[in-house]
Amino acid sequence: QAARSTRTIVIAGVPAGLLQDDVMADILTIHFQMSRNNGGDVEEVTYPTRNKGVAYVTFEDGEVVGRVLKKDQHLLQDKRLPRRYPLTVTRYCDNVSSSLVHLIML
Repeated sequence: QAARSTRTIVIAGVPAGLLQDDVMADILTIHFQMSRNNGGDVEEVTYPTRNKGVAYVTFEDGEVVGRVLKKDQHLLQDKRLPRRYPLTVTRYCDNVSSSLVHLIML
């Protein structure tokens, strides 16, 4: 479990209610697998979560997390979305994630 959390990022700003949840999870998977987004192989996307507009992305390789976090801005873009959506990407941490998500929602 500890190793898994080091391979996971928290995504805030996911546009909620526009598409079906499984479609949005697919779009997030594609976004974070793209090399232009500094991405890599995605093991799992958890969406929806208890927090509206928040998703968790777990990569197969923990090194991808560092690369993804270095990218200045993540814009979620897909032909099924009406526009591009800026995402807030942070490292996953058990005790920080809930308070961070709360701050983002304010």
